[in-house]
Amino acid sequence: MVTFIKLCGFREQSTLDVALSSNVDAIGFVFAPSPRRVTVEHALPLVALVGSHAEAVGVFKGSTVSEIVATASQVGISTVQVHDLRTGAQVDELHRAGLRVYRAVAAGSDYTSLGEDGLLVDGSVAGAGATWDWNLLQRPAQPWILAGGLSVENVRAGLDATGAAGVDVSSGIEIERGVKDPTLIERFVAEVRR
Repeated sequence: MVTFIKLCGFREQSTLDVALSSNVDAIGFVFAPSPRRVTVEHALPLVALVGSHAEAVGVFKGSTVSEIVATASQVGISTVQVHDLRTGAQVDELHRAGLRVYRAVAAGSDYTSLGEDGLLVDGSVAGAGATWDWNLLQRPAQPWILAGGLSVENVRAGLDATGAAGVDVSSGIEIERGVKDPTLIERFVAEVRR
């Protein structure tokens, strides 16, 4: 089975081009407070570049469902990753708006499905680039995506330890916070695919 790869936090066309040429499955654009945050105006041409090459994913935390729907519509994305979904009703509302939903949770949270399309398990602070103790994981029943402090050096160990169906990385492909590195992008993808 091929591991799902999502690279997250893109702000520049040059590194986005490298990611897309690596044939990854999804590209994340952060609309939550972060050094990687993009505005609708900034994201529009980048999302257009993704096109059909990968799944463009809007990443949200601290936004209302209506704000998420509005931003997704303006940018032209059909998939969202939300870090603070609490109820199935919220997921239903996003689905009614035509959105595919990844629910992001901290390791050790309740993994009971709220009806989302995918589950992403992260460290206690999303986007912090900090690893967590994979050996303590109670595996979710459904296929899920591993996030939190992944890098070229540890991604294979993370997959082997957890049995995750996919990986999500941001800080592990950066030379400094918010600045992607083309070589690290290529090496990370190669390490996951080997």
